[in-house]
Amino acid sequence: MTKRYRVALLSGDGVGPEVTAEAVKVLRAVEPPLEGIRFEFQEFSVGAREFLKSGDPLPEATFQRLKQFDAILLGAMGLPDVRWPSGTEMAPQLDLRERLDLYCGVRPVYLYHGDHSPLKGYQAGEIDFVIVRESTEGLFFSRRESHAPDAAEVRDAMRISRAGSERLFRAAFRMAAGRRGLLTLIDKANVLPSMAYFRRIFDEVAAEFPAVRTERIYVDAAALYLVENPRRFDVLVTENMFGDILSDLAAGLVGGMGMAPSADLGERYAVFQPAHGSAPDIAGQGIANPIAAILSAAMMLDWLPGAAAGAALIRSAVGRFFATSEERTCDLGGRLKTAELGDRIVGLLAA
Repeated sequence: MTKRYRVALLSGDGVGPEVTAEAVKVLRAVEPPLEGIRFEFQEFSVGAREFLKSGDPLPEATFQRLKQFDAILLGAMGLPDVRWPSGTEMAPQLDLRERLDLYCGVRPVYLYHGDHSPLKGYQAGEIDFVIVRESTEGLFFSRRESHAPDAAEVRDAMRISRAGSERLFRAAFRMAAGRRGLLTLIDKANVLPSMAYFRRIFDEVAAEFPAVRTERIYVDAAALYLVENPRRFDVLVTENMFGDILSDLAAGLVGGMGMAPSADLGERYAVFQPAHGSAPDIAGQGIANPIAAILSAAMMLDWLPGAAAGAALIRSAVGRFFATSEERTCDLGGRLKTAELGDRIVGLLAA
């Protein structure tokens, strides 16, 4: 019997449609070996372009439709010149995280070729860790607050809740238990009372997972250690803003944002997207690196029941491409086009 998964496509802005098309191409190529699993895709208009058209970057009718799908595959959202009156960019991807309660942001960091890293002496596979980012509260919690243009000051509040922290930590501990058994808490507990509270909850949850080793590092030190010795890390868990910043730093260790997939997971819903932005400066040129989008699609297969074998096939194809080919997209120093790289991965899946 054929299992059909319905996937909502939110290609979005800038290079989003270009990289999403390659992810879909790869997902189509992986259907035959999955034997009985098929994907049904439907595109929805969400993002800055939709705001310019309708006045709403995430129309309510669209949001309600998205809840009917098995997964959401997102390209990129936002354009620098399309902003709210407060001065902030349109960010419907954040709205989705909050409204669908996608509390667990998963950011894998993996080095596919030593030449991709600015660090000397690292070979493929020697940088391999995951950042788990709380995605519904933290310092992002007050992002919707408004202020008068002539305000004397503006404050953002960090929200750390027990319920939100406990579920995040349990997800991170389960992930570490399935990897190398080390979980690192990243916080600023030496200065911020909210972070001391965050750490206290981490220590309580740690007692439930005695087989997982733990360590606790302040966020400023973590930034240093990620550059000095990224081999030391397995799974890192942290607050929303800290995770946002460290994820980009970590991507820089393995080739940049074009190599950085991500997932935002909840109990019922999930969104999968490359961690990069819309890159309007190169949009329409066909030169964006689609690997982050393709690897995000692989993460979607890990999440969909019975489809994990497809995820393994995609990662293997990506690994073989970088191990055997000198071709690269422009961000990695080459001339390969977006669609050409997608074709190369499809070819390896068929080999």
